[in-house]
Amino acid sequence: MNVPNPTPHPNQASAAKEVPDVVHGTEITGGAVLDEVLLGDVGSEPRRQRLNPDERRRQIFVCAQRLFNARPYEDVSATDIAAAAGVARGLVNHYFGNKRQLYLEVIRISSTVSEVEIAKLPEGSLDERIELAVEGFLDSLEESGASWLALGSGGMGRDPDLERILIASENDTIELLIQACGLAGRKQSREQIRAMFRVYAHLARSGAREWLLRQTLTRPQAHALLTGTLQFITKEALQLP
Repeated sequence: MNVPNPTPHPNQASAAKEVPDVVHGTEITGGAVLDEVLLGDVGSEPRRQRLNPDERRRQIFVCAQRLFNARPYEDVSATDIAAAAGVARGLVNHYFGNKRQLYLEVIRISSTVSEVEIAKLPEGSLDERIELAVEGFLDSLEESGASWLALGSGGMGRDPDLERILIASENDTIELLIQACGLAGRKQSREQIRAMFRVYAHLARSGAREWLLRQTLTRPQAHALLTGTLQFITKEALQLP
């Protein structure tokens, strides 16, 4: 799920906007300098548009995300990404450093629950908030999370930077889930609550893999499983001292 602000590569002249805006197609305004690039869906005939630097970075990211979702890491090249975005390969390096850094950015964004989406959850009963939070989680995975769910099948192996990103994303996600479930103010038993939600985070990823990658569960089945489990864990956590 898509949340944190991406860290612009040092070569980038202007500050990048949030990648969640990239993923969900929200309009972004940026610097005054406009550059003409070719835009289009991966595999389709690109169309010519003029973009400012933030929008151009957005387009490269979205095209890379689509390619990494569709193919293993080793089967995607920086040239492929540049061609899909309709830009010169040098611009991929300019904005993201190299293919590896761009892939890590895709994983970082895809593997974290959206702080924005959690903040937008409406007031209501706990069960209603949990149901909507799970719905948003599945929506974001359906749109952009396949590369995260498929980790372990690609050429990155046990990359230490990737491991650090996943650990940090998991910790951030746990804290946001605790907040969404009304447990942010619980100071006692905090580590036990974190442990319970850490177990849930691993279940959520496994359930999403069964639905989205292996197709052994339908989306309604995955939704019911993840919603019911989170409701149970939350109610158990509320009983702790």
